[in-house]
Amino acid sequence: MESGGAGQKGRSPAAVGARTAPDRIAERLPLLRRRALLVRAVRAFFDGRGYLEVETPYAVPAPGEETHLYPFATRREFPDGGVEDLFLHTSPEFAMKRIVAATGLPVFQLARVWRNGEGSDLHAAEFTMLEWYRPGASLASLMDETEALTRLALPLTIHRGGRDIPIDLPFERLTVAEAFHQYVGADVLETAEDAAGLAAQAGCVLRDRETWEDLFFRLLLERVEPVIGRDRPTFLTHWPVSQAALARVCPDDPRAALRFELYIGGVELANAFEELTDATEQRRRFGIDRGRRRSLYPSRPDWPLDEALLDALPDMPPTSGIALGFDRLVMLATGAPRLADILWL
Repeated sequence: MESGGAGQKGRSPAAVGARTAPDRIAERLPLLRRRALLVRAVRAFFDGRGYLEVETPYAVPAPGEETHLYPFATRREFPDGGVEDLFLHTSPEFAMKRIVAATGLPVFQLARVWRNGEGSDLHAAEFTMLEWYRPGASLASLMDETEALTRLALPLTIHRGGRDIPIDLPFERLTVAEAFHQYVGADVLETAEDAAGLAAQAGCVLRDRETWEDLFFRLLLERVEPVIGRDRPTFLTHWPVSQAALARVCPDDPRAALRFELYIGGVELANAFEELTDATEQRRRFGIDRGRRRSLYPSRPDWPLDEALLDALPDMPPTSGIALGFDRLVMLATGAPRLADILWL
């Protein structure tokens, strides 16, 4: 058991952790056995649906382009004395898309990923991501498949945040525009990029130097996320186009992108797109994200564009893909309150 006694004063966290880790594992072994069973169940699920399990490099030249993610940097040294700057990937997405483009096959991966500067009951700097990509799948059919996997992994009812949440009922499907209309009182698509207009409709004060994107996420976190996924799991779909740099634009409304996130009991579990395959448009969007990242975080390292991905995109068939936090899935399945409770070490 972990304890804070006088004998531990002055010892490093690593030294204390080395002493307490065996007992902690013994205490958590029932949860960790459940984790191992879920790994087997996930693999069986995708095997049964004709997916090919793949493995992609963890240390890569381009770790991703999401503006706010902070990658771990490393360096490869070659036998001839040469060096190459690399990063631990924040997602296997780019590499997996290249495999889909080369093979046309549905693929999945249970990958370790790294995101620097993260840590909370729901976040870890190193964690396991379940990603899968299915050629020919629409966003709606990917929601069907995600719902089937979630039902396989979770009990019929889970207990989270003092509520009983049924998993056997049909999952709610709610667009971002519908959610903002219902819970914020604003037309989020009509006011896109108009921070003052969104603030006026939402009845809130725009903070100093707060951008439309800043306000969008403030309202999402304060008014939308606390009330969705509480009575049953909720797919939040059709995000503003500026919030889905890797997704296709909705053909019925160019203000929205074909993206969904899955929420269960206050936990954001998954993020999915109908994938963009236009390399020219993808390059343009990457340029916007890179400009924002350099402006917001000028001291962070930079990296070249993933030209291999951009070269592959025109060969990728219409595909939908998803990233699901496997550790969070285990946490929901076991009723554990924190990610740390279902990690081996």
